[in-house]
Amino acid sequence: MLYRLLLYIHIFSVILSIGPFFVLIPLLKKLHTSESTIQQGYLDVFRFAVRLAKHAGHVLVLSGVLLVLAGSWSWKTSWIVMTILLLVSSLFFLARAFSPTIRKFSQPDQDQSILIQLLRRSIWIYIILLMVMLLFMVVKPTLW
Repeated sequence: MLYRLLLYIHIFSVILSIGPFFVLIPLLKKLHTSESTIQQGYLDVFRFAVRLAKHAGHVLVLSGVLLVLAGSWSWKTSWIVMTILLLVSSLFFLARAFSPTIRKFSQPDQDQSILIQLLRRSIWIYIILLMVMLLFMVVKPTLW
């Protein structure tokens, strides 16, 4: 029963880590055409999504560690190793991709179209990283 609860928490934290970024995609177009006061509201949504993903990521990692410890999987299992490598990559990416770009919106000399393009690219890279991790966790491929 405890294992199933951990698995549920783990899956829910995956949803909270990935889901908000799909909401941000249509927000980019609105960000491009909005006035600066409304734009700040959209940027707040971006900040919230990134913060939510970070905190959900903490739960995701903790529940994943507990699942490996409680389950029959080894830390040397190829899909676990690959997921951990992608997780570390996504953590570095998340820390450097969104917050610095969002902060640049308040600087007057920045081209906002370029910043929006950077955010769009960052959203898709992050979604792809997380979806590949999800693929490893669901399919559990044997790579070696």
